[in-house]
Amino acid sequence: MTREATILRETAETRIEVTVNLDGAGQTEIATGIGFFDHMLCAFARHGRFDLKVSVRGDLHVDGHHTVEDTGIVLGQALNRALGDRKGLRRFASACIPMDEALCFTVLDFSNRPFLVFDMPQPMIGTYDPCLTEEFLRALAVNSGLTLHMKCLYGKNAHHITEALFKSLGAAVKEAVQITGTGVTSTKGVL
Repeated sequence: MTREATILRETAETRIEVTVNLDGAGQTEIATGIGFFDHMLCAFARHGRFDLKVSVRGDLHVDGHHTVEDTGIVLGQALNRALGDRKGLRRFASACIPMDEALCFTVLDFSNRPFLVFDMPQPMIGTYDPCLTEEFLRALAVNSGLTLHMKCLYGKNAHHITEALFKSLGAAVKEAVQITGTGVTSTKGVL
């Protein structure tokens, strides 16, 4: 059984279609209209070894906020649907990823208890406002039922820091979505 889902969401601000295949190979087709964000989503999927298609039409004439946050919403919904009943899911994982001078850490739990703790310096990266990264991650966590802790341990280059964060997220997701048993990994018996 392939764990795959496609979600389409249309609002007055954005039209977003996302397809995720958790059992893929890291193949990507990303077009959000924000080059740096596309690069981060590609890094996320490639290091997560899942296939990801993202097509976005957003109100970029306003700014990138709706595009980035709404992509997090739709991607979170697609992940949630692809995970199904979460039976056998490893559930917990962590990854610490370096990129040149930067070192970033992600710890997560597909618990159905969404929460985000995020600690990263936020200087501009070209025209990309890195505060959008936190908005994306919050929307992703809430809509996928993910408890997510992310921290930049150190680094100077904002591009390197952000990319290491996205790569560490992908690597942690790859581990957490593995099927390692048959029941739900919870003392409650449900997630």
